[in-house]
Amino acid sequence: MASNSLFSSVTPCQQNFFWDPSTSRRFSPPSSSLQPGKMSEVSPVVVAQQQQQQQQQQQQEAAVPRLRPHDNRTMVEIIADHPAELVRTDSPNFLCSVLPSHWRCNKTLPVAFKVVALGEVPDGTVVTVMAGNDENYSAELRNASAVMKNQVARFNDLRFVGRSGRGKSFTLTITVLTNPPQVAPYHRAIKVTVDGPREPKRHRQKLDDSKPSLFPERLSDLGGIPHPSMRVGVPP
Repeated sequence: MASNSLFSSVTPCQQNFFWDPSTSRRFSPPSSSLQPGKMSEVSPVVVAQQQQQQQQQQQQEAAVPRLRPHDNRTMVEIIADHPAELVRTDSPNFLCSVLPSHWRCNKTLPVAFKVVALGEVPDGTVVTVMAGNDENYSAELRNASAVMKNQVARFNDLRFVGRSGRGKSFTLTITVLTNPPQVAPYHRAIKVTVDGPREPKRHRQKLDDSKPSLFPERLSDLGGIPHPSMRVGVPP
């Protein structure tokens, strides 16, 4: 009874000082979605990092050559315009001339070797060619460098001096000295030997049989050959 009398004696004004859980305010954490203006004011380091990432992305895009707008053709279309002249490399940005499957060492190629760039490569860029395989990792070449002009590098009298070995071919490594350099391998490009390609034995035998012989094949044909008659005079 004493406790009831104690609470009943509290006036309405005094009840306002007691804690009411229904009217209490909960703590809410600050929102992570800040406005752009406030974000830059709060953390300028984040803005600097974003600017640095944008600059790096622009530099990477500038380093990779793009197709020219006025010559935005596919690789298949370019090869179709030059049938039996150009071939793909392992790089999607470069084509090169088709080499003969077998050739004699230190002999001029039937067609001048050239490298065609599908992207923008500055004029004056040096292009080099190396040849090798598991038997001859760095074969000797002559005139193995050229300069890019109008997206084409023409090699003046490229010659393969080193031999690839019996039954083996060279793999060409085309290096375009841009910044950074670009490499375009050309696998199983050419086989180089001392004698070069030779005709098969059967074909050579047919050619030998078709040649006319200077002498008759049978001795019986000798009787048909006319010979001058000789008169032997008896002395008186």
